[in-house]
Amino acid sequence: MNITVKDMTLCALFAALLAVIAPFSINIGPIPISLATFIVYLTGVVIGAWRGTVAVLVYLLLGAVGLPVFSNFAGGLQKLVGVTGGYLIGYLPCVFLTGLFADRFEKPWLWALGMAAGTAVLYAVGTAWFCFVSGSGLVQALGVCVVPFLPGDAIKIAAAALLGVTLRMIVKKTLKAR
Repeated sequence: MNITVKDMTLCALFAALLAVIAPFSINIGPIPISLATFIVYLTGVVIGAWRGTVAVLVYLLLGAVGLPVFSNFAGGLQKLVGVTGGYLIGYLPCVFLTGLFADRFEKPWLWALGMAAGTAVLYAVGTAWFCFVSGSGLVQALGVCVVPFLPGDAIKIAAAALLGVTLRMIVKKTLKAR
């Protein structure tokens, strides 16, 4: 695969967008509400599976080395191994599945299906890790870590699918331009 400067620029741009948006969050319990998942969805839809995965990986590495890019302006490895770490790592399969659907299908409702599948994997990874680290049972963890986020994530998915149509078209044109 030939990686171009445009590819690297798109990955850096979306990693930066995630790093700027994700720290702003609202604490409602052990897992905060943020727009990070919205940016993860948008990243997958707009730049696709492999570029999106690279962008999210860059974001996670920036946070791992201590930059304050995670929720509540936190950073460091302790965040990745703490109770929210599974959700952060879950961004990788989420963006990959979202991007895979966007790369394979032209219809935004199918992108939304990919985002929903990615979110299910994100929830599974994050909740399993939360249970492991906190010692919580599955039912309690679902009540704290998943159920409160379902309505917001549904709205984020719809918004990312709608906004993604225009942004993906712009990026496709940009990549084709010399």
